[in-house]
Amino acid sequence: MEITPDPSPRLQPEDKQAFIKIAGLLTWVIALMVLVVAVTAYIVVFNPKTPDLLADAPATTAAAASGPAAGLPDVAGGAVGSKTNFFQPARFVLDSVKPDPEGQLIRYGHELIAHTAHYLGPQVANPALRLAGSNLACQNCHLQAGQKAFSAPYVGIWGIYPTYKGREDAISTLEDRINGCMTRSLNGRPLPVDGKEMKAIITYMKWLGRQVPVGEKVKGQGFVKFTMPNREANLGQGKIVFAQQCTSCHGANGQGRLNGTLAADGYQYPPLWGPDSYNDGAGMHRLQTAARFIKANMPFGATAEHSILTDDAAYDVAAYINSLPRPRMAHLEKDYPNLKKKPADCPYPPYADRFTQHQHQFGPYAAMEAGKKGGE
Repeated sequence: MEITPDPSPRLQPEDKQAFIKIAGLLTWVIALMVLVVAVTAYIVVFNPKTPDLLADAPATTAAAASGPAAGLPDVAGGAVGSKTNFFQPARFVLDSVKPDPEGQLIRYGHELIAHTAHYLGPQVANPALRLAGSNLACQNCHLQAGQKAFSAPYVGIWGIYPTYKGREDAISTLEDRINGCMTRSLNGRPLPVDGKEMKAIITYMKWLGRQVPVGEKVKGQGFVKFTMPNREANLGQGKIVFAQQCTSCHGANGQGRLNGTLAADGYQYPPLWGPDSYNDGAGMHRLQTAARFIKANMPFGATAEHSILTDDAAYDVAAYINSLPRPRMAHLEKDYPNLKKKPADCPYPPYADRFTQHQHQFGPYAAMEAGKKGGE
């Protein structure tokens, strides 16, 4: 009987081993591809990075163009380099705040900053809350309720305090700093540290600074860098700049424009001197501070990257504004117990140097330890 060979090929043992290896390798490749696809889908759909910082929100206000992403100048005194723009308007949408107890404090804190006179002004119904000595609002200096870059914003300030302040020659808390504004910029009295109003303002500031690196300064905080003219400020030229650039908002007499018909409504544009303005112990009464603020924010519409006034014009108009009458603060001689920490542009004595009060108030500052700024 003839045996016909089986026509179908048979794998040899060595071929079987190779096939098993190839099949195993293919299984691992397929598994790896599935893993890559899954991770990619997770990132796209869930975006584990902080969405409010990385969102491509449209730039609808001046603050939208602020920060390092827009190539803004460095904050005076330096700042931590970062590609994150902490001043995007998308970060400050109050409607996104949960309606829980913390959210209620955040909203109340915003109201206190934006409409200070309504809640804390000299005409409020509750005498215990008549703590502001004027009808100014905090946001008359800390623009857009502390959200605008290079206007002494509150963004990140929660993570910087406690910190040393030369004015007290001591470590100051954020509550101390807020009450410094209450007694100086608002010409009033301190908020109770354990009261609802203080807690609301602190909670609002913390919300503004969420995700900002704690203990670090980011671009947009403080004031813009500024080339201080090495000369005495020209008050006559400052008066001309004021007439040309400032009167349309602040009025020819510098008394500002109310939000409504009553002083208790607060100011749309604040008075720059006179009885309802900041007192002579306020930080804005320092020439170099006021000039930096004006350069990056005034006239209305100016920003740090699109300024309107030159350094010289901002310097002169700041000096002119601060040369005019305003409320007086008692016991200013007690400020800066260590006189060596006193800023060169502090406009009131005593001083630890040989320069006159006039020069401290109006410059020039080059010979007075140039760069001796801050310490408020």
